[in-house]
Amino acid sequence: MSRYPADAYGDKARYDRATAHLDAPLALVDLEAFDANAADLVRRSKGKPIRVASKSVRCRALLERVLARDGFAGIMSFTLDESLWLARSGFTDILLAYPSADRAAFGELTKDAGLAAAVTVMVDDPVQLDLIDASRPAGRGEEVRVCLELDTSYRLMGNAVRVGARRSPLRRPAQLGALARAVARRPGFRLVGLMAYEGHVAGVGDEVAGKPVFSRAVRVLQAAARKELAQRRWEAVRAVRAVAPRLEFVNGGGTGSVQHTAAEAAITEIAAGSGLYVPRLFDNFRSFSGRPAALFAQPVVRRPGPGVVTVLGGGYPASGAAGADRLPEPHLPAGLRYDPQEGAGEVQTPLLGAAADLLAIGDLVWFRHAKAGELCERFARLHLVAGDRVVETVPTYRGEGHTFL
Repeated sequence: MSRYPADAYGDKARYDRATAHLDAPLALVDLEAFDANAADLVRRSKGKPIRVASKSVRCRALLERVLARDGFAGIMSFTLDESLWLARSGFTDILLAYPSADRAAFGELTKDAGLAAAVTVMVDDPVQLDLIDASRPAGRGEEVRVCLELDTSYRLMGNAVRVGARRSPLRRPAQLGALARAVARRPGFRLVGLMAYEGHVAGVGDEVAGKPVFSRAVRVLQAAARKELAQRRWEAVRAVRAVAPRLEFVNGGGTGSVQHTAAEAAITEIAAGSGLYVPRLFDNFRSFSGRPAALFAQPVVRRPGPGVVTVLGGGYPASGAAGADRLPEPHLPAGLRYDPQEGAGEVQTPLLGAAADLLAIGDLVWFRHAKAGELCERFARLHLVAGDRVVETVPTYRGEGHTFL
């Protein structure tokens, strides 16, 4: 059940009034909440610029909106094809957060000076440099901007236990230094950045409702992980700067760890994106509380019996380890829950609870997605709401004909 009561931050009646002229399913973004969340991220970043994670937004109009605010600078993209599209659309300073094997896109990048100047690619293995070189046009093409990624996972019991995502193979500062030297020796490449994303801190809530012992354990573990990473990240930056003294940026953090990462002297910028929409997976953080800004509505199409309504579709699970926390959350009206035998369905979803008896066929149930930008893979448009009216309707990536993953 949502931590937000029905009258918090914009209730069902307001969203219903705003979208009364529209047919559901539909998705909206509450601009007041979106802007308030952006302001809170800037407050927590303590003066360090925030690079917006595009995968958590997936809408060019909202990327433009947040980047127009003080405190935000640059985009962290998720595929090379997306990076090139954004660069052609006029965005600059785009950091590709994941290595790519897209030979055609590397070919485009290395033959276009404008694209090469706007996009920085991620590398954590010399073989990736080989792939880029093999994709170049004759004559070597344009210089490629490169960022290295540090593995941030926390290791216990002599590396027998890992806490954190399996990302870069580069864990020790010496490994970063060695790859930095390999990049520096190689014609056609320029090392400009270092990234270290601590997802086990930034994306894991430390105050889970109803689980006080678990929450305390998470806080203890995260505090130890932050301390270990801060030292290792400083040493990694020192090793890379010994090779590339003009390193342009050191990126770290995420929505859940903005204030902690910003406090590190080695960090020059913070990455964040989910904190703009505040999906349900970000309800469980002790250090901040955002406002749900992105929601979707499904219409009631059946009333099977007392205490039950059925809405159209709604089975939009989020990526990650499968579990109930990956399902969208019935948010408004408060008090609805899934039927445990059916869950969130592909074509229809029964919802149980006393609030069901207040809903008629054609009424809307508002949901929050478990993750941020993945909502936009289900909808071609976002209706931007101010107060109780839609002030603009803008396309998502999908609405512009792009599904990059």
